[in-house]
Amino acid sequence: MTIAFVLDPPITDELRERIVELWVEVTNAGGAVGFVPTVGAEDVRPLAEVSLAAVEAGPDRLLVQTDCGELTGLLFIVDNRFGLKEHWRVLKRVMVTPRGQGRGLGSALMREAERVGRAMGLAALHVTVRAGAGTEKFYERLGYTEVGRLPGALRVGPGDDRDEIYMWMPLAR
Repeated sequence: MTIAFVLDPPITDELRERIVELWVEVTNAGGAVGFVPTVGAEDVRPLAEVSLAAVEAGPDRLLVQTDCGELTGLLFIVDNRFGLKEHWRVLKRVMVTPRGQGRGLGSALMREAERVGRAMGLAALHVTVRAGAGTEKFYERLGYTEVGRLPGALRVGPGDDRDEIYMWMPLAR
């Protein structure tokens, strides 16, 4: 395993397609990254394009993870676009290939995001979690704390409303 990270890689057509493929794979394996299974590239591509446009325009950042040159994970470091929140960022669409589960790829990706956040001079990172998937335990092990939740805020299907959990990690300066 040779894990590498790139912050704000060139957004080539090949990378766009690899990101869409990963996003579809993660969603269809049950990952909570903006959709519910079953999706195809045509479902994911519009949101991927909006997310990548915000990276290309400059306020947001993209952190990609590779293992032996293969895209294995990514996350977006999203600017709040509000001066009073300039000191922290939101991590969105945190995803690691299902083939990488249990290999430490998710933890490595999040640790790199922390490193990037500190290098940016940020005071904290925030992530939201869809209740019911158990991922809040993953973030707690990494040092994130639940700071709130919106009951039933996410409707993943008829009669299946989930809480949106807000998690926070202060970054030591």
